Amino acid sequence: MLPATIIWEEGRLLLLDQRQLPRRTEYVTCESAEETARAIENMTVRGAPAIGVAAAYGLVLALKGEDFAAAARRLAGTRPTAVNLFWAIRRMEALWRANEDKNKDELYLIMEKEAKNIHDEDIEINKSIGRFGQEVLPERGAAVTHCNAGALATAGYGTALGVFRAAAEAGKEIKIYADETRPRLQGSLLTAYELQRDGFDVTVITDSMAAFLMSRVKIDAAVTGADRVAMNGDAANKIGTYSLAIAAKRHGVPFYIAAPLSTFDTGCASGADIPIEERGGGEVRAVDGVEVVPEEIKVWNPAFDVTPNELITGIITERGIIRAPFAENIKNFFRGGKGKDEE
Repeated sequence: MLPATIIWEEGRLLLLDQRQLPRRTEYVTCESAEETARAIENMTVRGAPAIGVAAAYGLVLALKGEDFAAAARRLAGTRPTAVNLFWAIRRMEALWRANEDKNKDELYLIMEKEAKNIHDEDIEINKSIGRFGQEVLPERGAAVTHCNAGALATAGYGTALGVFRAAAEAGKEIKIYADETRPRLQGSLLTAYELQRDGFDVTVITDSMAAFLMSRVKIDAAVTGADRVAMNGDAANKIGTYSLAIAAKRHGVPFYIAAPLSTFDTGCASGADIPIEERGGGEVRAVDGVEVVPEEIKVWNPAFDVTPNELITGIITERGIIRAPFAENIKNFFRGGKGKDEE
């Protein structure tokens, strides 16, 4: 059984330290919004939905003595690409403003309940994504994924990996190839760990092997998560996702994004408008503490890339699968309807 990613316990936030996996299972305790912000920045907790849930609890912790508005700004500045972070912060800020006149204890309980709701809702949303997503997979087959979009990247269950879990629950047998995902190795350290512990047949490949794999092995689908989806269907995800989508297109492999509707940025027209986080070069310079790129050589380290909508077969959400034409069908989803392909 996988350890819980996020635990709220007696007014403290416990975050599974993903930097230590799979070798050790350790938790980092956060007792303030500032400590929560640092845990998000240093990748103790990662994955857009998990970051959003952590931020919601961080704002509950802020009520213990921090300036709430300043705490919200601090948390919002931790990871610029993951839109779930901003969605959760806005939700908590709106509730705070609506209840500022309450006494301190009452306000704390109201905010705590809302953070717990966000936490619980994320799990149910992921299970719904899984139910819709497993329908695109055969009874027996193979799929490839990139980075970690599983229980560790969410409040539990997962988005892309939730699709595989739901397929297994439906009795399907899917062999999964997991890209290692340089430079943070989320695929090899986290995805393979999750899937192996859940009894899946999982094989790790380096990111550069995916195209050749598709040329030699029948892959039925590529399924990844997303950190932000623009209103035209362009999707930002961990660096290397765009390359995987190009390889999938070349080899006729359907490419799916699995993401909750909270990952859609209604103020973002296209992928060109998505801010891309650039991280320090140290993540590329060293592998497990061993220097592989000398300090005098420059490093470019964008944490995310953007996959254009024309490479995406469908976006699996908790309300169904959105297909092309994406701009029209996404707009219909947010109006409460369904896209033409989903009627």
